[in-house]
Amino acid sequence: MESIQSIKQRFEIIGNDVKLNRAIEKAIQVAPTDISVLVTGESGVGKEAIPKIIHSLSHRKHAKYIAVNCGAIPEGTIDSELFGHEKGAFTGATSTRSGYFEVADGGTIFLDEVGELPLTTQVRLLRVLENGEFLKVGSSQVQKTDVRIVAATNINMFEAIKKEKFREDLYYRLSTVEINIPPLRERKDDIHLLFRKFASDFGQKYKMPTIRLDDDAVQLLIKYRWPGNIRQLRNIAEQVSVLEESRLISLATLNSYLPSSGNTNLPAIVGKEKKEGDFSTEREILYKVLFDMKGDLNDLKKLTLELLKHNDSEKVQEENENLIRKIYGDEEEEYTEQEDSTSKILQLPEPYIEKPIVKTPQDDKYHFAEEIEEEETLSLQDKEIELIKKSLERNKGKRKAASAELGISERTLYRKIKQYDL
Repeated sequence: MESIQSIKQRFEIIGNDVKLNRAIEKAIQVAPTDISVLVTGESGVGKEAIPKIIHSLSHRKHAKYIAVNCGAIPEGTIDSELFGHEKGAFTGATSTRSGYFEVADGGTIFLDEVGELPLTTQVRLLRVLENGEFLKVGSSQVQKTDVRIVAATNINMFEAIKKEKFREDLYYRLSTVEINIPPLRERKDDIHLLFRKFASDFGQKYKMPTIRLDDDAVQLLIKYRWPGNIRQLRNIAEQVSVLEESRLISLATLNSYLPSSGNTNLPAIVGKEKKEGDFSTEREILYKVLFDMKGDLNDLKKLTLELLKHNDSEKVQEENENLIRKIYGDEEEEYTEQEDSTSKILQLPEPYIEKPIVKTPQDDKYHFAEEIEEEETLSLQDKEIELIKKSLERNKGKRKAASAELGISERTLYRKIKQYDL
């Protein structure tokens, strides 16, 4: 049995990560058997190396090895590609064609992105796995094949099964042995090694000196999350090798090639526009407003019930005033400078329009004789204060009656009383 190190050199696998070594070790151990293998891992981690290792170390190594990208074949033609078709089976089938399972008889088929297979094709594949039988499209003759199947996927198979996009029985047939390839961000010690290897390869390819990273750039390289994994790292190394004149790459230069969406290997942060805290605060404010409104409605219901049950107008009036004071007493209304100043003046009913006053000793119960003799003020504010005082005194301090007499709302009267400190 070959060692892990010799397999790495043979297939040009760079890295010493424990999880990576375990994946290669499992591939070496399972290779001599005909067990179906499912390779899992994110896109770009290098899953295609595992089936090559398995095939090269198996007794099928002298037979054909065919890699099929299931996600790249249209749904209407994938059955024909895999299993073949008979002449006239569908429009355009001008001749009989052998599928991959017939051509690779005795060898290995690598089904990449197996999670993208249509459900109808999954049924056909399940039959091949169970008894090695398949039917060409348009044929009724059962054919036999002896093929080792290694599949790979970058999707969560359990989620796909839950959503009924992948057959559960097929999953368990494919994953007799499951080999997981770790993402690049979990192989921190391997990142710089891979970058140096890619930089050296591109230096030779484009006949130019190999680029190097300074210490700060190396730290950025390690901290970056690499959502595209090895494929993205290789792409960045090629871009920098071709575009940069300086062969020593600084942190700022390297950072300009990295997408800002995955800059570090730190835990993910919710975007600035929508934070969980913002939603929580808005909810709390909304709940508080709703609860306050509910309380005010309950008070109004109670007041209405008291009004219906009792004829004591004084008691009802007092409760009414307390309720309105509770709702509006501390509220400040805002007025803009552009607002017409005349809108702030009390709109008084006709009985309060200023007229010459004829006084008799019997009618002089408000003691305004001395004020009439004084020079009349022209201040609108003073007039408002004077009329509010008169109305409150006339109605014995009952604000509801005073507001009705003045022709204004109770809310406006409360505000004026508070404004003028009456």
